[in-house]
Amino acid sequence: MLAMIALIGLSVLSPNGNHVENVVILEPVQDHIHDATLTEAEDGSYEIKTTGRDPYVFLRIRAGRPAAGLHILAFEYASETGTDKFQVYAFPPLSEATSVTGAGLTLSEGWSSHSIDLCPVLSKLSGPLEGLRLDPGTQPGKRIRIRKIVLRPPNARERELAERAKARAEELAKRDKRLRTYLEATFPAQVTRVSVQRDRVIIEGSTGRDGSGLWLADVPLWEDPTSLTTAPSLRAIDPPGRFRIVLPRFDGSRDRLLSRWAVVRRKSGGLALVSTARFADTVEPVRNVPEEHPRAKKGLGGFWKHEHILSDLDDLGISAVTVNILLNNLFSTTPADGWTPFEYANRTFYVNGSAIRGYDAMLTETAKRGIVVSAIILIGQGYQAPPNSWSRLVAHRDAHPSGIFVMPDMDSQEGVLAYAAAMDYLAKRYCKGSGPRIHHWILHNEINAGWVWTNAGEKTDVLYMDLYHRSMRLAHLIARQYDAHSKAFISLEHHWNYTPEPRFYRGKRLLELLLHFCRAEGDFDWGLAFHPYPDSLVNPRTWEDGHTDFTLDTPKITFRNVEVLDAWAHLKATFFLGKTPRTIHCTEQGLNSPDYSERSLREQAAGMAYAWKKLKSLKSIEAFQYHAWIDNRGEFGLRLGLRRFPDDPDDPLGRKPIWYVYQAMGTPQEDAVFEPYKAVIGVRDWGEVAYRGPIR
Repeated sequence: MLAMIALIGLSVLSPNGNHVENVVILEPVQDHIHDATLTEAEDGSYEIKTTGRDPYVFLRIRAGRPAAGLHILAFEYASETGTDKFQVYAFPPLSEATSVTGAGLTLSEGWSSHSIDLCPVLSKLSGPLEGLRLDPGTQPGKRIRIRKIVLRPPNARERELAERAKARAEELAKRDKRLRTYLEATFPAQVTRVSVQRDRVIIEGSTGRDGSGLWLADVPLWEDPTSLTTAPSLRAIDPPGRFRIVLPRFDGSRDRLLSRWAVVRRKSGGLALVSTARFADTVEPVRNVPEEHPRAKKGLGGFWKHEHILSDLDDLGISAVTVNILLNNLFSTTPADGWTPFEYANRTFYVNGSAIRGYDAMLTETAKRGIVVSAIILIGQGYQAPPNSWSRLVAHRDAHPSGIFVMPDMDSQEGVLAYAAAMDYLAKRYCKGSGPRIHHWILHNEINAGWVWTNAGEKTDVLYMDLYHRSMRLAHLIARQYDAHSKAFISLEHHWNYTPEPRFYRGKRLLELLLHFCRAEGDFDWGLAFHPYPDSLVNPRTWEDGHTDFTLDTPKITFRNVEVLDAWAHLKATFFLGKTPRTIHCTEQGLNSPDYSERSLREQAAGMAYAWKKLKSLKSIEAFQYHAWIDNRGEFGLRLGLRRFPDDPDDPLGRKPIWYVYQAMGTPQEDAVFEPYKAVIGVRDWGEVAYRGPIR
């Protein structure tokens, strides 16, 4: 969620679509407001809080003149609550007939774009447009920040998505059906093992009983194995039965590291699968890099080289950090001053020299302290980027402008190669035993809230996981060339078996699907990057969290019931190869101090003490990277940091009580520092906070 916000200001994203001169600018007004409050913030945005079941706010025209063609209501918003629906009235007259109702605003702790087409109702007005009314759902207690409200023409991306929406929906529905059948099917043949060595690939398997006339197909990562018409290489399996086929690793410039392998039969118009398609099981590394684990659980999320307080790494005893890497800021397909060329798959790409030196300096600080680093790999929107640019090639073709970040386009050869070039550059540079090092790779951010944080357009859970699984595999296979211990992590926020929005996914369901893909296409040693934020990001009293229970079907996993995550990790069905529990890092979560009052700061610190006493004994959780290091003005009034705002007038960057709690965690001083917070939580002994009952 929130570890990303500081990064967005550095990115080249423009969330409102193509720039247009002819717009109508609107602003909220206090007049006739109902079941809501409206406050203007210092940055020019507006905060709407709903107080009843019929909230609405009017918008007046501040500049511009309504005209034909200006029918897209667009704005940016942020909301840690979202809304159940969203209705817009145009007037005159003010009636249901001149309103449009759409999906509610999704949860978004960063500025996200939203647009609504008012074309169907503007033609029904009885006169010139005088204003709009926004109805943000039917529930009290919702909080929305909104800015840059305009009426504008449809942008190029909206026109493109609208024009191909029907055909694309039909295409995806067929693919979804094929994928579900593929995952559930029992095939007569098997590819049992794939080993990638430095110069060759060894594929082993069995044709089954009726093994005549079968072929081994090379299925590149971007191809759909359920709809093969051809393959870049086919090798006859003769004689039938058990087979072992050795092929060159490279097919021209194409690296078969990123191939799947399937047994097929020729048919009219294409190839029919006789087995599932299997990824490489092992990759021979070019380096002997030692395995490293965090010395202790304690870490920091969203780390950057903040010179003034870098000593916190030592003073707090930090063993693990996450680092955000927005690939769009680093890689290009065109030369420019300060950008260094490099080759991948016989193609030339360019890396931002200044930016990469910044990562070098940051990772040097972590390396000399023996800190384990997990890179969060992010991809920004690409629809505004020039044709054939890195950003345009890699961003998923169906990504909606509402997303802050997007899924890579795993269905495009050009997109996969550009994405692989970036990941190979980073892994080659940082997967090594000395100097700046990245140990693990988190793909991408909070995919169960993917509409906001990893957008691929509207997808079923199976289609979405198919894309994401292939992104994880790409990162895993490329990193394993250089570091045999590097892992790819799936990123999930705290919604477990519940989704607050129809375009989100249940976290538990996505994990089940990932395991299903692994059973079908070969297992790999992935980890889980989980974010057990409190039920409400505003309230630090996480011991009172709602929407939580101690079952494997709990709606949310927060600090209050984090034992459920540990129980899931101990289910043998989730183990790597059925033998080894998955590595879990809690890579982004924090507690808010609503203000800097003594009470708020005490409750924030108490929440941390409570969470630690539950987490410290859970063996499945290897690392806990707290978010945030420092309070951030970009987090819409939240104060999650261990330190105050850098521009706080009273104590800039001042240590909050939670800083001292964090410092004491896991040290002999822990119980003494934690002692005052028992009364806040309402316990006499810290042993009371851990749940020891059954979890089923």
